[in-house]
Amino acid sequence: MGLFSKEKKENLDKGLQKTKENVFKKLSRAVAGKTSVDDSVLDELEEVLISSDVGVDTTIRIIKRIEARVSKDKYLGTSELNNILKEEISSMLEENISSGNGDFTIPSGNKPYVIMVVGVNGVGKTTTIAKLAHQFKNKGYKVVLGAADTFRAAAVEQLQIWADRAGVDIVKQGMGSDPASVAFDTLSSAKSHDMDVVIIDTAGRLHNKINLMNELSKIRKVMDKVVEGAPHEVLLILDGSTGQNAFEQAKQFTMATEVNALAITKLDGTAKGGVVIGISDQFSIPVKYIGIGEGLDDLQAFNREEFVDSLFS
Repeated sequence: MGLFSKEKKENLDKGLQKTKENVFKKLSRAVAGKTSVDDSVLDELEEVLISSDVGVDTTIRIIKRIEARVSKDKYLGTSELNNILKEEISSMLEENISSGNGDFTIPSGNKPYVIMVVGVNGVGKTTTIAKLAHQFKNKGYKVVLGAADTFRAAAVEQLQIWADRAGVDIVKQGMGSDPASVAFDTLSSAKSHDMDVVIIDTAGRLHNKINLMNELSKIRKVMDKVVEGAPHEVLLILDGSTGQNAFEQAKQFTMATEVNALAITKLDGTAKGGVVIGISDQFSIPVKYIGIGEGLDDLQAFNREEFVDSLFS
């Protein structure tokens, strides 16, 4: 499994259990009494995937790929359907650059490596930032957080608590401060203290999309002045348990700023884990991280093959 340890795979299997049970129960009904993958099985499979929040467009793509396999290999039986699904979905995700780098290393040549985190309130943004910081710290990187969500009184306090738990530095100002000013201070501090990774939190919601777009644009411009090319990563956090709502959030935020990485959280508490496949396919943005529990260690770097294997094995 390369970089994917046995313990990580077991945690992933456990975290995706609800989705797996949901998919398998429906798949078993779809192929009951069938000896071959025919049109009726494909129709049932289409329904299974859509009801698992894979999304209509992505489901149609998967079905077309399986139809092509069935027409080429005339005698495919229903017993082989799981393997076909794994192969075709994994292949499709690879085409859409949807797999992360397999661990929590940062690219060489960018120091500090700056991550701007975006997403609506309630998706697990603050805890994901803490988990990221914890993972980077465990890799030996020096990490600093920037509390640029200054619109909510609790946001800065929550980030401070999680920074303490993760054992990393934080730069903050008072509620109502200019978020771009916080970002400026954080990057300036990171440079002067030779930090490796900067993670900037941003407001989860502003009154409207124009305000959100303007705010994120302003933060980006300020960061680029302090560290050329920053932010190197704009990470959108999505709550996997919200299913189709996560698609809508992805649409809004990709319109508001140049998102180039995704983290899907709360997959352990939902049967809607198929949303990972649909979002990564539809937006052609890499899913870099998935959240499968509450603990600091329960954020995994997304591995395409292992994820698909956990869903369909």
